[in-house]
Parts: sequence; C-alpha cells; structure tokens
Amino acid sequence: MIDRLRDVQLVRTALRRSRIVAVLGPRQCGKTTLARQFVASESEAYFDLEDPASLARLDQPDTALRPLRGIVVIDEIQRRPDLFPLLRVLADRRPLPARFLILGSASPDLLRQSSESLAGRLETVYLDGLRLEDVGAHAMGRHWLRGGFPLAFTARSEADSRAWRRQLIQAVLERDLPQLGFSLPAAMLHRFWSMVAHYHGQTWNGAELARALAVSEPTVRRYLDTMTGVFMVRQLQPWFENLGKRQVKAPKVYVRDSGVLHALLGVATRRDLEHHPKVGASWEGYALEEVLKARRPDEAYFWSTQSGAELDLLLFERGRRIGVEFKRADAPTLTRSMQTALFDLALAHLYVVYPGARAYSLGPRVTVVPLDEFVGATPVTARRRG
Repeated sequence: MIDRLRDVQLVRTALRRSRIVAVLGPRQCGKTTLARQFVASESEAYFDLEDPASLARLDQPDTALRPLRGIVVIDEIQRRPDLFPLLRVLADRRPLPARFLILGSASPDLLRQSSESLAGRLETVYLDGLRLEDVGAHAMGRHWLRGGFPLAFTARSEADSRAWRRQLIQAVLERDLPQLGFSLPAAMLHRFWSMVAHYHGQTWNGAELARALAVSEPTVRRYLDTMTGVFMVRQLQPWFENLGKRQVKAPKVYVRDSGVLHALLGVATRRDLEHHPKVGASWEGYALEEVLKARRPDEAYFWSTQSGAELDLLLFERGRRIGVEFKRADAPTLTRSMQTALFDLALAHLYVVYPGARAYSLGPRVTVVPLDEFVGATPVTARRRG
C-alpha cells in the first residue's frame, strides 16, 4: 500500500475542529482505504452503504447511530441522502459523543441536501488519486500514463491498468450516475466524455459539441456539469478583469485523471502517448492537476485574451497572484505572452513548469522549474545533488 500521509493528516486535522467531515472524490480514488486508518472496517462504527449488512443496520438509523462514540464512518453517503437531517441533529449534541466521517463520490452541488442540512457543521476534504508526491519523481512517466487511481497505477501490466480504467469508465456511466438520479443514456454520455477527451485543455465550445452529438446546448452543458460533479472532468474557470482587452470568458475543460484521458483516447502505451497528437495537452492537464493537488490554492483560474495572450494557471495564494505556465519542452524560454501576463495580472511570480531536471531563471520574477520539484515530489537532498 502506498502511504498517503498528507491526506491522513488533512483528515485528522479536519476531525479535530469539525463535527462532520466529508471526504469527497471520484470512486476508487482511495477514500475507503484512508477512512480505515481511522476506523476498522469490522467496527460497529463503520457503515459501508454498498454493503447489504450495513444497509440493514441502518434500517433504523437513529437507533444505529445515536449510541456510537468516537469517530463514525459512513461510506458512499450519496446512496442515503436521507441521513443528512439526522446527522445534523446528532452533530448538535452537547457534549458531543461522536464525530462523523462521511465519504462520497459526488460533489456538494450534486449532494444538495448535505449543503442545506449541514450548513455550518460540515468541513469538506477533497481526495484525488495518488499524487506524484505519493509515488515519487522516479515514477512520473508511469504516473502520467496510468493516472492516479491506485489500482490503475499499481496494476501488474499496462494492459491490466488500461482494462481497469475502462471498467471504471463503464461503472461511472452505468452505475454511479443512475444511483445519483441521472437517467442519462450511458452510450450518449460515453460519446460526450470521449469528445471532451479530444477537447482536453481547450476552451469550452458547447455549440460545437451540441452539433456533433445532435442535442441542444443546454443538454450538452448538463452533461458537462454532471461529469464535473462526479470528479471526472474539471472546468477551469477564466479570470477576467477590466484591462481594456477582450478576454475569454468560457471555461477550459480537462479530463481530470490522465489515465482515464488516455483510456478514452485509446492510448495504451508510453510509445502511443509520445506519438499522439494530444500528447502536449495531456502533459499540460497532468501537470495542472499535480500543481492543484500539491499547492491547494485559495482560488485557481486560467487567463486568456482574444489577442492571444494567455496564462495556463493563475493561483491566488494568501493574497498573492502566482502564475504558472506548462511547457513540454527541453528548455523553455520567455515569451511575449508570459511578459504580458506578468505585467497585466501583476503577478508576484511566474513559474514555467516543465518535465526537465534543472531549475533556472528567465528574468526578474520568472523561473523555470521541473514539475517534480514544484510539487514537492523530489527530496531536498536529491535536488541538491542535481
């Protein structure tokens, strides 16, 4: 098992200060494994809502939950949204005998009842797949190709990993979405998801996708929001302000996990990936996700103008604006677009992240830095030796 000490610490800290902690993330990303480090699966305080025995124990939920002490885990909470009002009552007891760790595979927007019932009582921790920091810089190529889902990353072969990812895609479409109440045709959603993979890293164009799928723009937008809500697609919103320039105001779309992206694109091996026309966009999305996992900024956007100036990622961190450009190149250089972003957005610093091994300066407030170093995947001693 790959240790995820950082995630364990995040949850432990949240449980100390909050009565209810929700760990949300895509299915099979490791939520259950993490929760079992707090409560053993055979404990009476552990409820797996995909287990018939747990469901039977919750037939009378107040009777089952009220006597429990310490930490209580409820896994796959989206299957029983009717529990949220009871959790509110149990979390308001004084003194507080139990804290609740609930796990879910859908965003708060899809679990609306949780935000309505548990307002002011719930702290959310988002869990993604394995980070580059978790697996180590030496495994970057494998991590990029297979993605961060633990069973995909640790599979015995590339074929096994790809088969697992294809099964994940099928499970999301045929099981998870119907359980959340979405009666959307699986075949149509699969076509949509595959098309998003080909638009990976591009600005959203709903009209174009609607024409290709022969559906309305509101329908294709609903598809996008649904896939975003189960953590399979990221909508990176644009940042715009009054700069006297025409700026792009539609989001960029990414398939969040690089391994799922490659399964949708039909990429089976590293050689396939290196020769695929989406290789640059794939690396950009992979690096972007790793930066967001590692830095956990207050806010994140991209920026683009109609005249061509752009910034891949704008981070707001403790009141500072940090710019990040992703370049899959051996030796990135300073571009006019970078200079424009640095000045127009008043960046505290601009980092150019690339897959190389050496950090160097491109000028005042502009630094080229390897991805593994930027996200903390390379130990300090190793960086010094390099």
